[in-house]
Amino acid sequence: MQRGAWELLLIVELYWKVRLARRGGMSERAAADHFGVLRARVKKIMELSIPPGYRRTAGIKRPKPDAFTCFIDQWLAKDLSRNRKQRHTAKRIFERLRDEHALKGGYTTVKNHVREHGRRSRGMFVPLAHIAGRAQANFGEAIVVIGGVEQKAYVFALDLPCSDACFARA
Repeated sequence: MQRGAWELLLIVELYWKVRLARRGGMSERAAADHFGVLRARVKKIMELSIPPGYRRTAGIKRPKPDAFTCFIDQWLAKDLSRNRKQRHTAKRIFERLRDEHALKGGYTTVKNHVREHGRRSRGMFVPLAHIAGRAQANFGEAIVVIGGVEQKAYVFALDLPCSDACFARA
């Protein structure tokens, strides 16, 4: 269960108050009574400067959908060559697994796997920053039709990315 922002704020505030009271000379027992917490918690607060977050010790085990991930991944890989409207949805994958492979798990686990698959396969983009006055130059080849004759032309392209101005010559 995730904690809300207000609850975290209250915990941090409790840490701050307990640490301040203990440094001011209040005993561990008096601090526990005053703030309504156990003495062990007061001791832990004094040992740690910030509240320890929850840390998962072992990975999440999903035995039911894990047996079917190879099917899901194959279907999603095949879908990349299909029209966008013809691709599998998480609901369709769940129904297909239930009907064809006797999946006993729930829809949410399949939906979560499909979502994670989408996140893993998504491309990463790095925003570019361009310095004014800098240019990018490229050379290349292009097939052009001149006077009805198809020819190879060599192309020079100059680009000023800061102003989006460009110059090309074949």
